[in-house]
Amino acid sequence: MKLAIIGGSGLEKLEIFKNPKERIVETPYGAPSSPLLEGTMLGMEVVFLSRHGREHTIPPTHVNNRANIWAMQQAGCTHIIATTACGSMREDIGRGHIVVLDQFIDFTRFRSNTFHDSFQPHQPIHTGMATPFSDELRHLIIAALADLAFHYHQTGTVITIEGPRFSTRAESLMFRQWGADVINMSTAPECMLANEAAIPYAAIALSTDYDCWKMDEEPVTWAAILEVFQKNVENVTKLLVRMVERVQGSK
Repeated sequence: MKLAIIGGSGLEKLEIFKNPKERIVETPYGAPSSPLLEGTMLGMEVVFLSRHGREHTIPPTHVNNRANIWAMQQAGCTHIIATTACGSMREDIGRGHIVVLDQFIDFTRFRSNTFHDSFQPHQPIHTGMATPFSDELRHLIIAALADLAFHYHQTGTVITIEGPRFSTRAESLMFRQWGADVINMSTAPECMLANEAAIPYAAIALSTDYDCWKMDEEPVTWAAILEVFQKNVENVTKLLVRMVERVQGSK
């Protein structure tokens, strides 16, 4: 296994590698969000990319997901794990809880979310997306979470909105009726492209807020998101390390 890690909001930098080397990559789709940081973790080859750039300068709509996934594929990555901050749409998903996503609803409008801008004559390509997240990786994440005794949820549907604005209260209530468990601005297009590239993909979603559906809570703010995520960066890092330990121990 050569593991790709895509760091989301609050995890723009990850310093848990041995012998890290930075590689600047160009792709047919332009530059990825950040240079690739390649190294090893407990003997496993790992490649890290920061979704929004190292200084979080890239808004969600302008993340070059096609370049990011293509770069991971060209680097020889066999599996992708992404981290993402998310808002909770359910009372029982509290701040700091981790959700192991198993479904998504795509509510984006302006993203390039396919590698197939055209088809060869009589050769259309329609990628199946019934089970978009890798069960192999999800089970690995769940086992590592159980080892660490963190608060977590084994399944969850994420709705990905365009951003960068947050939802209106009417939208937030509608998304709950649609069956969304959490909300973010990143996962669906990234997951679609990983599936097109045939790279198993899973996402670790860290709940940071209650969006704005909950009337007894203040509506979400960026400052509140960062406060929760920064408190839990250590937990996410421990989770990634524990996952690698489990993989290496199974050999």
